[in-house]
Amino acid sequence: MKVTKSINYKDAGVNIDEADRAVDFIKKHARKTFTSAVMTDIGSFGAGFKLAGWKKPVLISSADGVGTKLKVAFLTGRHGTIGEDLVNHCVNDIMVQGAEPLFFLDYFAVGKLDADVAGAVVGGIARGCKANGCALIGGETAEMPGLYADGEYDLAGFIVGAVEQNKMLDGGKIEAGDVLIGLPSTGLHTNGYSLARKLMFEVAGYAPDTFIPEIGCTAADELLKVHRSYAKAIRAVRGMLLGAAHITGGGITDNTPRMLPKSLAAEINLDSWTVPVAFQHLCALGNVPVDDARRTFNLGVGMILAVSKKNEKKAFELLKKAKEPAFRIGTVIPAARKAKSRVSYVGTSAK
Repeated sequence: MKVTKSINYKDAGVNIDEADRAVDFIKKHARKTFTSAVMTDIGSFGAGFKLAGWKKPVLISSADGVGTKLKVAFLTGRHGTIGEDLVNHCVNDIMVQGAEPLFFLDYFAVGKLDADVAGAVVGGIARGCKANGCALIGGETAEMPGLYADGEYDLAGFIVGAVEQNKMLDGGKIEAGDVLIGLPSTGLHTNGYSLARKLMFEVAGYAPDTFIPEIGCTAADELLKVHRSYAKAIRAVRGMLLGAAHITGGGITDNTPRMLPKSLAAEINLDSWTVPVAFQHLCALGNVPVDDARRTFNLGVGMILAVSKKNEKKAFELLKKAKEPAFRIGTVIPAARKAKSRVSYVGTSAK
């Protein structure tokens, strides 16, 4: 077939001018997060960060996304907070091992680039980085025609933090009798959205802007609540912290054991907190089995901290001083030899 006219990259679906406009937005947002340790500007082939002031540092890294919460952003056209979700999730994941966040990189991929949308997403990433004391030093914005549906994109984040080797939290110091402290979530955070969207949009037939009286807000407002960072709370009790578990996919049931030695388990008191009405409503919509709910949703608890019994009072005092709500959610116990799970539930709601 003979070509009768010139074909350029834009004809193939890639708009370099729009990409340049997106990069301008990204540079503006990213530079606001830079610290004195950042050695390169946005646009370099690699990002440089000076690791100074540490004696025996261990680098702790993590990569994550925000799952199908992205679908809610697409439905509503609200892209300003999805980047904060991403950063806060990653920050929580490394801080439970004792690390202090150093720098962050993002990956934003789309079929047809809209610089304004990219700018809103990266603006949220930068805001999250700034709030957590983490530098946004690089990333990738990829326009790939035909790979993503119109108006949709994918988003991932990569974080690196550091901790002194002798201060790593690996659970090795946790013992039976230690106290577990629960920190409340702000909503679903970034997990359970495939089920939540099915329940709200298919089973109940809600639209994103449907006001739900039982919850007190619209479906979109509830589903887009920001995944909170627990950096402030963890920093407040860092000197006495024995371990921590970020309650993400798998819920309390699957995540709490990740901070415990294999010989130990957790006993969770269901009477120690009230499951937020949004989770109660979701579970009622689909008659969700109790075990499924506990492994799909955080049910109002986004982080669990482990401290010794002797430090319990002081830990609560420090959290209160930091204006971080907290409650005693359970206790560390010996693991039963043939138990299916290393988390057991007690209280009037236990089944």
